[in-house]
Amino acid sequence: MALSTHFKAALLLLGLLMTGLTQVPILASAPRGFWALPENLTVVEGAVAELRCGVRAPGSVVQWAKDGLLLGPDPRIPSFPRYRLEGDPAKGEFHLHIEACDLSDDAEYECQVGRSETGPELVSPRVILSILVPPKVLQLTPEAGSTVTWVAGQEYTVSCVSGDAKPAPDITFLLSGQTISGISANVNEGSQQKLFTTEATARVTPQSSDNGQLLVCEGSSPALDTPIKASFTMNVLFPPGPPVIEWPGLDEGQVRAGQSLELLCTARGGNPLATLQWLKNGQPVSTAWGTEHAQAVARSLLVMIVRPEDHGARLSCEAYNSVSSGIQERGVTLQVTFPPNAITILGSASQSENKNVTLSCITKSSRPRVLLRWWLGWRQLQPSEETVMDDSRTVTEPRPPQEPRRVQLGSVEKSGSIFSRELVLITGPSDNQAKFTCKAGQLSASTQLVVQFPPTNVTILANASTLRPGDALNLTCVSVSSNPPVNLSWDKEGERLEGVAAQPRRAPFKGSAAARSVLLRLSSRDHGHRVTCSAHSTELRETVSAFYRLNVLYPPEFLGEQVLVVTAVEQGEALLPVSVSANPAPEAFNWTFRGYRLSPAGGPRHRILSGGALQLWNVTRADDGLYQLHCQNSEGTAEALVRLDVQYAPTIRALQDPTEVNVGDSVDIVCTVDANPILPEMFNWERLGEEGEDQNLDDMEKMSKGSTGRLRIHHAKLTQAGAYQCIVDNGVAPPARGLVRLVVRFAPHVEHPAPLTKVAAAGDSTSSATLHCRARGVPNIVFTWTKNGVPLDLQDPRYTEHTYHQGGVHSSLLTIANVSAAQDYALFTCIATNPLGSDHTNIQLVSISRPDPPSGLKAVSMTPYSVGLEWKPGFDGGLPQRFQIRYEALETPGFLYMDVLPPQATTFTLTGLQPSTRYRVWLLASNALGDSGLADKVSQISITTPGLDQPSREPDYQLPTEQPAGPSEMPLLPVLLAVGGLLLLSNASCVGGFLWQRRLKRLAEGISEKTETGSEEDRVRNEYEESQWTGDRDTRSSTVSTTDVEPYYHSMRDFSPQLPPTMEEVSYPLGLRALEEENMAFPGHLYDEVERVYAPSRAWGPLYDEVQMDSCDFRWPGDRYEDARGIYDQVAGDLDPVEPDAIPFELRGHLV
Repeated sequence: MALSTHFKAALLLLGLLMTGLTQVPILASAPRGFWALPENLTVVEGAVAELRCGVRAPGSVVQWAKDGLLLGPDPRIPSFPRYRLEGDPAKGEFHLHIEACDLSDDAEYECQVGRSETGPELVSPRVILSILVPPKVLQLTPEAGSTVTWVAGQEYTVSCVSGDAKPAPDITFLLSGQTISGISANVNEGSQQKLFTTEATARVTPQSSDNGQLLVCEGSSPALDTPIKASFTMNVLFPPGPPVIEWPGLDEGQVRAGQSLELLCTARGGNPLATLQWLKNGQPVSTAWGTEHAQAVARSLLVMIVRPEDHGARLSCEAYNSVSSGIQERGVTLQVTFPPNAITILGSASQSENKNVTLSCITKSSRPRVLLRWWLGWRQLQPSEETVMDDSRTVTEPRPPQEPRRVQLGSVEKSGSIFSRELVLITGPSDNQAKFTCKAGQLSASTQLVVQFPPTNVTILANASTLRPGDALNLTCVSVSSNPPVNLSWDKEGERLEGVAAQPRRAPFKGSAAARSVLLRLSSRDHGHRVTCSAHSTELRETVSAFYRLNVLYPPEFLGEQVLVVTAVEQGEALLPVSVSANPAPEAFNWTFRGYRLSPAGGPRHRILSGGALQLWNVTRADDGLYQLHCQNSEGTAEALVRLDVQYAPTIRALQDPTEVNVGDSVDIVCTVDANPILPEMFNWERLGEEGEDQNLDDMEKMSKGSTGRLRIHHAKLTQAGAYQCIVDNGVAPPARGLVRLVVRFAPHVEHPAPLTKVAAAGDSTSSATLHCRARGVPNIVFTWTKNGVPLDLQDPRYTEHTYHQGGVHSSLLTIANVSAAQDYALFTCIATNPLGSDHTNIQLVSISRPDPPSGLKAVSMTPYSVGLEWKPGFDGGLPQRFQIRYEALETPGFLYMDVLPPQATTFTLTGLQPSTRYRVWLLASNALGDSGLADKVSQISITTPGLDQPSREPDYQLPTEQPAGPSEMPLLPVLLAVGGLLLLSNASCVGGFLWQRRLKRLAEGISEKTETGSEEDRVRNEYEESQWTGDRDTRSSTVSTTDVEPYYHSMRDFSPQLPPTMEEVSYPLGLRALEEENMAFPGHLYDEVERVYAPSRAWGPLYDEVQMDSCDFRWPGDRYEDARGIYDQVAGDLDPVEPDAIPFELRGHLV
């Protein structure tokens, strides 16, 4: 009781503390309490909710609380526009009315009565207002409203996801009106609190009966009166039924030839409906068909005209659609009855007299078979007859009595499906146009014999005798009977004339007569010509001819051989000849030049010869032009123009230098000149180069047109690159000359050493290795690397790549830092690529090992007491190697050994030998792991030293070796005097050192001379000097323009990544000089000298310093070739102008 009292006191105190509360007068005498309590309520979103609250509390404040939040006693509840208090406060009605409920109204509510004088505060039990949110949409996959194509019998997955709802809706699937079982559903949280979504998945296997039906997803919820639905239409594909052929008539397959056969093929069912086609013997004959979707049937009508060759043919109808597992087929075999479809007579029906004529009657088989019969006119020939007279024909021409016709009739023969019967006849003159007929049933074929005889006499008739130019002359040629008809033709001095055929006449022996006329419009050129008529029989190859000679009177006319252009050279002579024709002959000749008449009596520089020719001397360019000649006779006059052409020497005006071409392509080197005359043969071409080089142009095509000459190079080869000279000689000295360079671009060619390139390095992750790759190509080459076939990632800090370019020689150096045996002992592939192609080579990175045996051991010089040796070092195994010589005298037992110094040398002079002695010499290579052994035969030779009376033998070339560190011009005598004491202690060593120094000097001088020559020549040969340097520290790759002569394999003991690649930066002077189509290697001695990746300092300096070739300099060396413009100017200058003082005073000036 005490607790109740305290609770009521608290409520009363709360009521008193609230300010602005609505004071509701309640009768003081009424007891305090609730007469109507709120209850739990559930409404749908958007509906109206009302929570009831009825109190008996006079003088108390009543308000509602939502989730503990007091809404206030104001009936309008300003903070919640959709909330208000309903009812009569005087009656204690305080109902909470909520309009358009939404999810925010879903909460707990209580009605509270404030404490008053009449009693404590009152609080109703908490009630829950539940807001139901219906799902707004169903998301169906496949898309709702669409038509989904499925194949019958296959399983498909359908998913349906509801929109936000409260509570989570239930989803069901209906297939063709039937509920699908086995649905998996998941309830997930919605986009807002208290909202949920349902995702349901079903597996569906459609059948053909489901085609066109709906698959429906239904979502139901207490917030919905009716479920919401989403659906799509199923287009179920299934194969059609078998085809059916409707045969017209009772006997299936029985038809007649010529019959129009109509066959209907039907196939029912299927989605899509069946595709039908007709085949005959497996070959399609009709692919037309129609469909009726209402009846679900496909029909194809085959209409064909039956032919005899269709006998035994099989007609089949095939039905299928896009989901058919195979083609369904129905067929029928045709049985065709047919008569003979054609009859043919073979054999020549045209023949000369007394010749055998064989006629063969041929027809194909029929069902049933028919017989073959021969007829002559109206009479059938029997096999028993040997002589048959033809009394039906009447012969009107006077011919001797004819022999009876002899006929031999053969029997019927069969060959396959062909039947034949022969008729053999010996012809006579009366057999001309006899008719023979062969019959087979209702069919027949006829042929008519033709007996040939040659044409007879030919006569020409003319309508005039005196002729002048312009007259019309009509000539008629008449030929008598012939068989076959003859062809009449007219010609005049070999020129064919078109005639007009006359009316045909009746000729004897049923032959042909012919007449043909020709109308000639005469001209002076027809004088003396013969007009010939020829009657020719093509079959008999006989011709009969007659001719008529023309006599035409005409004024002077210049002949076709009249020279219209006369050629002369400046300061030379010229003769303008006259060739004129006239009937009668001409009487006078007059010449004019530029409107002025030349004196017939002659002048200082001309005279008119007998016959009308004009002679000129001391010709100048002013005399060039047209000269007019006038001559006459009794019939009239004539004029002619003769051109005098003054010639001069050629001058080159255009020459494209350089000319570039891809290897294997074709290119023209074009040379354009200014010359008179322009001659087709005035262009000539030469190829420039050193002695011994192939300079013939047999594989090139020389062409010229007008003032332009071309040297066409087909399928350009690398050996064709170089300098060419265009020589133009038109017969007027001096000839013109011009130089042009041909640059041949070619695909990369990587040098492939043998054996496989090897590089050795310790695999302890502390050593480095450098792989060299060199290729040749124009234009520049791009290098890529792979390791064991996988592209190398140059972003890896352990890899650094440098690329060098010099002309057509390109190199790539791949440096591998911290070599690991597990990762880096592999096969590296270098791939060289340019726009014309690519090539590659393999380099094996291996562990350090014993060295390989050296190769190429040979004697290069010999004296009675010494021999000079040269060799090529083998793979050093990755360690410093040295060489040792073992030798023996064959007559003395035991071996002698001598170490090669310096250790890296590839030449050595073995001393201490005896004259006229046979020796056997071995060369061994060794490093810290052992030696190469003596098993290799290429590292041993046998020699015989010369006697004292024989001269020492020296090689034809200088030994390649290293340059001494000091100047090559240092005198050797002071050096020898300075070290005299050393020479006395070691005589053999001094002699060897002296010879060594002399060879070094000779090598430097010899290679320098060759380098200078090669450098100049290389500038004139393949001029592709596109040098460049590119670098990127991030990618650790670079490109340098240079050439080098590194070996095929290298040791890594001297490698230092900080040092510049000395061997790669040295300009290689030979360029493409040694590049050949088949053998692309450099000279051997250059490779022998380069043993390490980076040679010692100044090892090659003086040798290459003597020839510095600028990689960007495209100019021709001035000491070898002249500037093109200078050449042209010199040629043009060679033609000195004619000085007036060089001609006598009386001969100067113009002709007129």
